[in-house]
Amino acid sequence: MNTIHRLCLVLVLAVGWVPVALADDAAKAAQQTIEGQLKAFLGGDDQAAYSYAAPNIRQMYPTPGGFMAMVRNGYAPVHRPRNYAFGKFEAVAPGRVTQSVFVLGPDGKDYEALYVLDLQDDGIYRIVSVSLRAANLPST
Repeated sequence: MNTIHRLCLVLVLAVGWVPVALADDAAKAAQQTIEGQLKAFLGGDDQAAYSYAAPNIRQMYPTPGGFMAMVRNGYAPVHRPRNYAFGKFEAVAPGRVTQSVFVLGPDGKDYEALYVLDLQDDGIYRIVSVSLRAANLPST
């Protein structure tokens, strides 16, 4: 293999790894956001929990109190999880990702929370929406 072919092969391999590395970074960043909010919920820090909400959520709920009332009334499994684990991550569009989180709710039932997060101008992923459903997890 001559030098040109080797250089081309190295470039192809290097460029092929870039999207994987970027996806790993995005997954870690999204998971940090979600985990930060979950810890804020568990710690009773409403202001910190609210800080992870994207602008669209802040527009609908302009105060931490209004935001937390919505969370307490409609999202008990993520408000007070007994345990949680990250599932599938997916980059769905430039600057938008989804992250599945398996949650053991305060009622002892399993849920799957699907988070949608957008990358903000400050470089932080913030939570755009969360949808909850009963999780069909295999029993151990």
